[in-house]
Amino acid sequence: MSAFNAPTAHNGACPGEIAETVLMPGDPARAKWIAENYLREAFCFNRVRNMLGYTGYCGGQRLSVMGSGMGMPSMGIYSYELFHFYGVQNIIRIGSAGGISDSVALRDVIAVLGASTDSNYASQYNLPGSFCPTASFPLLERAVTTARALKIPVQIGNVLSSDFFYGDDEHALLQWKKMGVLAVEMETAALYMNASRCGKSALSLLTVSDCPLRGEALSAQERETGFRAMVELALLAAGCTLSSEA
Repeated sequence: MSAFNAPTAHNGACPGEIAETVLMPGDPARAKWIAENYLREAFCFNRVRNMLGYTGYCGGQRLSVMGSGMGMPSMGIYSYELFHFYGVQNIIRIGSAGGISDSVALRDVIAVLGASTDSNYASQYNLPGSFCPTASFPLLERAVTTARALKIPVQIGNVLSSDFFYGDDEHALLQWKKMGVLAVEMETAALYMNASRCGKSALSLLTVSDCPLRGEALSAQERETGFRAMVELALLAAGCTLSSEA
């Protein structure tokens, strides 16, 4: 787990430039927005493939934020390198999801307990069965407790990490819905598997931006408002304190 392999082909950071806790939105532009709005003394540690990453301070705590890209292969690469080559201990994914459960509403934040998947990502581990990727409980507990204290609507449960944004099976989401799956997204299962494999901690926090089975979706402005609430919840779950200016 040493950092002698850094920088990598995907991350230009030198050893020591990335904090032990990293927030990971899918979009690198959102990583830049978080750094500009929440971090002090922030510097950009990565521009390779324009997958922007920044390190700074939030409420006195050193913190990094970096994009993950879309899908499990991209999340798999970046989280693996952060865990194995840069000494990162905790990754908190912050992203959007499509709600599929009747109990899920637009703007809800989902704290992901477990991640079902239609991906073959776990085949690399040669396990004699099916692995269940789950969150780190201390991170999950802190996030849920904080959300409830701030009166942020939060749901805790299982999501689907899918390889398909445009899937050919129009009934697939209904099949997952009947098993109590709350929402669909594309990255969490790979993050949780990587964290489990190397004994690190991970959590995924998702804002429900649309409900495809009901034809509902947030506007661009509403997505921005919901994203801010989720970011601040993630910062607090990471142990940061927020000033009144945030």
